[in-house]
Amino acid sequence: MPSPRSRRLLTATALALPVTLAACSGGAPTARSLPSSPQTQAAPPRSPTLSRTPNPSSKGRLTVSFGGDVHFQGALAGRLANDPATAIGPLRSVLSASDLAMVNLETAITTRGTPVSKQFVFRAPPSAFTALKGAGIDVVTAANNHGIDYGQVGLQDSLDAARTAGFPVVGVGRDADAAYRAKVFTVRGTRVAFIGATQVLDDAVRTAWTAGPDKAGLASAKDVSRTVEAVRAARAEADVVVVYLHWGVERTSCPSGTQQGLARQLSEAGADVIVGSHAHVLQGAGYLGRTYVDYGLGNFAFYARPGPQAVTGVLTLTLRGRTVEQSRWTPAVISGGIPRALRSPGRAVAAWQQLRSCTGLSASPTG
Repeated sequence: MPSPRSRRLLTATALALPVTLAACSGGAPTARSLPSSPQTQAAPPRSPTLSRTPNPSSKGRLTVSFGGDVHFQGALAGRLANDPATAIGPLRSVLSASDLAMVNLETAITTRGTPVSKQFVFRAPPSAFTALKGAGIDVVTAANNHGIDYGQVGLQDSLDAARTAGFPVVGVGRDADAAYRAKVFTVRGTRVAFIGATQVLDDAVRTAWTAGPDKAGLASAKDVSRTVEAVRAARAEADVVVVYLHWGVERTSCPSGTQQGLARQLSEAGADVIVGSHAHVLQGAGYLGRTYVDYGLGNFAFYARPGPQAVTGVLTLTLRGRTVEQSRWTPAVISGGIPRALRSPGRAVAAWQQLRSCTGLSASPTG
């Protein structure tokens, strides 16, 4: 029998949201076509050891947790081969305590294919999805600059592996409609939509990696109109809209103007929560009007030397309706490729809060 938490997630769906856009990426979107009954897809069952019984006092509220970049290179490859279910598990008590949890899966899931010509390429076997489930993670975005590191063969393997595992993945698909389509989970009657997209695509692969009408690939946030329309479409169907973006400047703790501009557009389109990764260091978080934004979650399960790139954690948001009522940062440090919670988190939490100073974000909702 599914656990209490898994029963809440059995209504996870992929919204079929085909859209018609102006030919120019900067043009205004035209009317979209929305189906009356999206196809239902069961979310993966949760292990009873990771479940919890909902607290009756939490009625009307839900919690969503987020971590940053995950791959399975270096020491993580050995952990995955040895015991996939616990490969990235030290923070599973934090992640599985939330109603939903999400990270950025920054690797192709394949044992085949030819690596593209660039400095770093990542891949992992299908057991990576076992590791994600074991860590208490419910959904990932694969829209990033490593999602197609092993070409179209690797991409097809990634899509097949996710389907076989029954694991929800956003930001990638067999065509553009699928790549930009939201995955929607229903938690105690609240519909939560997740969208993934990437602003980080090298010019040499941008065309090849971006999903098209009849081409598998990634959801590109460089196509701002299409990304905005994906948020609007999800807004029409869900109670809460979450966007996870791959963006920013590596090893830079303040958001770029490009990040800030896109955040404003997605907030205006109806996003309630915007989070991101790619910089490999933490960036600040707070409110953009009534939208909660975390510009950079850093690395999560990733090789990292001691220093800023090893500083990580879990962001947990408590929502009532569309409003983020509370944010909580559980700081951690990456050791041996995996995040380990700090015993004395006070100074790390204060440092995380200080990152807001260069973001233009507020400590509380406005407007």
